[in-house]
Amino acid sequence: MVMSTKQAPFIFCSVLCLTVSCKQESALEEKTVVVDEARASCHESMPSRFTTTVKSDSIKKGEVSHEGMVWIKGGAFYMGAADTEGRQDEYPLHQVKVDGFWMDVTEVTNAQFASFVEATGYVTTAERVPEWEEIRKQLPPGTPKPADSLFVAASLVFTPPAHAITLQDARQWWSWTKGASWRHPQGPGSNLEGKEQHPVVHVSWDDAVAYATWAGKRLPTEAEWEFAARGGIENQPYPWGTEAIEKGKPKSNTWQGQFPNQNSNWDKHTGIASVSSYAPNAYGLYDMAGNVWEWCADWYDAEYYISLKEQVSYNPNGPARSNDPTEAYVPKKVMRGGSFLCNDSYCKGYRASARMKSSPDTGLEHTGFRCVSSL
Repeated sequence: MVMSTKQAPFIFCSVLCLTVSCKQESALEEKTVVVDEARASCHESMPSRFTTTVKSDSIKKGEVSHEGMVWIKGGAFYMGAADTEGRQDEYPLHQVKVDGFWMDVTEVTNAQFASFVEATGYVTTAERVPEWEEIRKQLPPGTPKPADSLFVAASLVFTPPAHAITLQDARQWWSWTKGASWRHPQGPGSNLEGKEQHPVVHVSWDDAVAYATWAGKRLPTEAEWEFAARGGIENQPYPWGTEAIEKGKPKSNTWQGQFPNQNSNWDKHTGIASVSSYAPNAYGLYDMAGNVWEWCADWYDAEYYISLKEQVSYNPNGPARSNDPTEAYVPKKVMRGGSFLCNDSYCKGYRASARMKSSPDTGLEHTGFRCVSSL
């Protein structure tokens, strides 16, 4: 039998999926975790990239420039969902105080990331061939090694089906694509021509940290990100307030129509948009909702907010380690902001309190980042 390019990578990914599934039942018996399918994500429970670990300690820390950044005056706010729209990991609402910080006005663009690569010769995670020694660290002991033919440089590309489907399995609209990377967002044959001001995508958390180090900056904590996204608006669901996403004029780059096979193009974009295509929030920040998910510095813990409910947290840096009961063997980092695939009927990842997570070595077509600086 000849495997298609879409099937073969998922045979590789299934090594993790099958071995983890037998562990999940016992984990869920110990911890009650309710997954609301109506509020699932466009990439919920995707397998990790399974690739070479890229260390940013080889990147020399640069001198920070505040050009293209805005100063966010610190303060106190209530973090998490204040309504019933949130997923379970967005509760309880808890008070947080953060010091002031600088934040990039936009997501890091292809042009900016190209300058970094030109200056350093950096090779992103998606452009590196996976290494079995790194893969096996995320798998139960005794997991057999997949075929050598499956070890290829690749990344996850959105591949919408031609008809309506059930939404329980995100692998129906994501494909590991050989040759996909920040230079080739849709795989071989695609390029960045005319997309210089699009947010860079297919960047792993490790790639984002490397860029931030070179720029003399860092990734925002989850608390800083949400504080900035809210723009001083207390306990409202969106960075712009309470107006529903499809009321009035387009406010962000999201999905309208039937996900994942039909996009009505109401917001004038069916894919990624150039940064600053929509109005900024009250702090002057663009795309704090929609366009691409943004990496944060924190590890993801499904129960982290519960541990903070009885106290005021000052500049929280997140949990000490990852805790995702649905994929116990895969450490996760937090992502915020939603993407062009988020929609009113399914994901709503563009809410200010919405949380997503992914393994640090995973790159996707709708994942990018922005940086902050305390100096």
